[in-house]
Amino acid sequence: MAERYAELLVTDGVIRGLIGPREAPRIWARHLLNCAATAELIRSGASIVDVGSGAGLPGIVLAVARPDLTVTLVEPLARRTAFLGEAVDALGLDNVTVVRGRAEEVAGSLAPVDVVTARAVAPLDRLAGWCLPLAAVGGRLLALKGESAAAEAEAHAGAVLRLGGEVPVLRRCGVGLVEPPTTVIEVVRARGAVPDRTAARAVRRAGRGRTRRG
Repeated sequence: MAERYAELLVTDGVIRGLIGPREAPRIWARHLLNCAATAELIRSGASIVDVGSGAGLPGIVLAVARPDLTVTLVEPLARRTAFLGEAVDALGLDNVTVVRGRAEEVAGSLAPVDVVTARAVAPLDRLAGWCLPLAAVGGRLLALKGESAAAEAEAHAGAVLRLGGEVPVLRRCGVGLVEPPTTVIEVVRARGAVPDRTAARAVRRAGRGRTRRG
């Protein structure tokens, strides 16, 4: 199933602009294995929302690797949701649902989940504002990041706290299995926290600006 998904990414994914042509030769090491490594942070039977799913990274990867998970892919662009729906059907993934929309739009219509994932979507402050409302209290945001993750976590820690999260924690996944290991910023939705409304409004404005630019 993973091989079939890889084939979809390097063919239809490239043709439809979801994956850059230069990424095709390194689809396993840079993308699929990088995403799969985060499964070690997710408990058995967890519910997941993958925000800004794009080509299904990491949402589809996690659904393939862990059929015990229930995964919802949230993506605002029609061409991407079309690809996601086709990929889910082609792979026969009965544990995946595709939802078209922005995270801030669907927060009230989706049941709170155990884990919200996001890969290369936005800086941590905006990401926390969009994703934490989708998580149950005590649930977690797992943001897949690059080399600057530690600096980003430190820089945005105050905003995350104001938005109802706990202090961001850096995790390394797939150590000894994936090179380099996958870097994840983990944020727990705090119990009893009341998000700062001013910060939340700023995040929503940033989201609307992103849509206009897109």
